[in-house]
Amino acid sequence: MSLEKSSYDLPALEKKGGHYDQLAIKKIVEAIEGGMPRTEIYVIYGLSRSTVSTWMREYGSDGYKASSKGQLNNAQKRSMVRAIREGRMTMKDARLAYNMKSYTAIMTILRENKENGDLSGDMNAKANADGQDDAEKKALKKALEEAELKIKALNTLIDVAEDQFKIAIRKKPGAKQSKP
Repeated sequence: MSLEKSSYDLPALEKKGGHYDQLAIKKIVEAIEGGMPRTEIYVIYGLSRSTVSTWMREYGSDGYKASSKGQLNNAQKRSMVRAIREGRMTMKDARLAYNMKSYTAIMTILRENKENGDLSGDMNAKANADGQDDAEKKALKKALEEAELKIKALNTLIDVAEDQFKIAIRKKPGAKQSKP
């Protein structure tokens, strides 16, 4: 690929006194941050991977450095964990989508989420979750009381039927088993 065919406005790169021009380096870094593949830079300028990586480390923006290291904020971690747990994303998909270096990093995030229960660190979110838990407990308690009341009503109905019809509806304890 030649410099003329590139859709990016790239400077000419000349080495002066053993060093490249800093303005040219910064333009190349901006092009990479803007989405230009590094392989094109390697081909166009004949640079090594280590040179370009060093430039990205030294001149790259903080946002680019963080994203290239695979550092995720809490919202990204929660989103990734949720997608994996719900089956919408595989580990491989997550690694590619979130630019993670290894599966070990993903496993660590999943383990942390399981241990902590919540990655937000937001007290309001925890308070809301506690409020939802309380509402759920109340609903379950009410359902249990209704079920117990229903059981009591059915037992009373069986007792009345046994008295009126003079038949044993309930199984007697210790009934004899038939011999084979």
